[in-house]
Amino acid sequence: MRSLYFGLLVSLTLAVFWAPLTTLIHFSSQQEHYSHIILVPLITASLLFLQRKRVFSHVETRWAAGLGVLVAGGLLYWLGQTHAPSASENDRLSTASFSMVVIWVGVFVLCYGFRALCAGLFPMLFLFLMVPIPDVLLSQAIVWLQTWSADVSYLVFELVGVPIFRTGFIFLLPGLTIEVAKECSGIRSSLVLLIMSLLAGHLFLRSLLTKAALAVATLPLLVVKNGIRIVTLTLLSIYVDPRFLSGALHHHGGLLFFLFALVLLTPVLRLLQKSERRVQTHRV
Repeated sequence: MRSLYFGLLVSLTLAVFWAPLTTLIHFSSQQEHYSHIILVPLITASLLFLQRKRVFSHVETRWAAGLGVLVAGGLLYWLGQTHAPSASENDRLSTASFSMVVIWVGVFVLCYGFRALCAGLFPMLFLFLMVPIPDVLLSQAIVWLQTWSADVSYLVFELVGVPIFRTGFIFLLPGLTIEVAKECSGIRSSLVLLIMSLLAGHLFLRSLLTKAALAVATLPLLVVKNGIRIVTLTLLSIYVDPRFLSGALHHHGGLLFFLFALVLLTPVLRLLQKSERRVQTHRV
């Protein structure tokens, strides 16, 4: 019966937020760095289903707390709509999506209680990944990735002995000039890689410290992946065929370098698993 009430309340929120929700789905299909948004609720539902015995072993109805979170989510949505009418579409969707997820958390607390929320805390927090990143934070993230990707690329060019002169994001190489533009930041694959590291930490690691360490270890891999991609395409263009800078590998080869980053992340995960086993052995 609780699950029925939960489903009805969630369906009601979907009806109330239908307009921003459909806009969000359309937005995620147009903005490549938000292509993961539509998968987030499905992943959360899958995690809750797989862990249902632990999450829902102790359930209770918490009217006051649940309704309080519901009201907080509604007020947040109202404030965003009435006090920030000139915000960009991205920021309006960010506020609406954040409010909707807060309301879902309130519905969960109302129907299942705090014990269930604590047991299923990761899947519920994971829902916030469907919230578009506010413009100011997204711009800073792209600039950070762009800057560090350019630095890594320049270092690799020097290590392999390619003559290069750098001016900001512009590289002058033998017979070629390239710019590490914002499009080269790899924001889409970086977000997906970070999300996958969070999932891997949740599924394969136990302590909060090792989970955080895996997520932090992902950050340098993001720029290393981007730098190697830039260098690889540039060297292929110089020494093999200039069309590599405008061909399929440039526009659709991100998956290849993303898989390369996953390969680099795998030994980090294994080392963290071994460290957890050593700590557990010492405690025993």
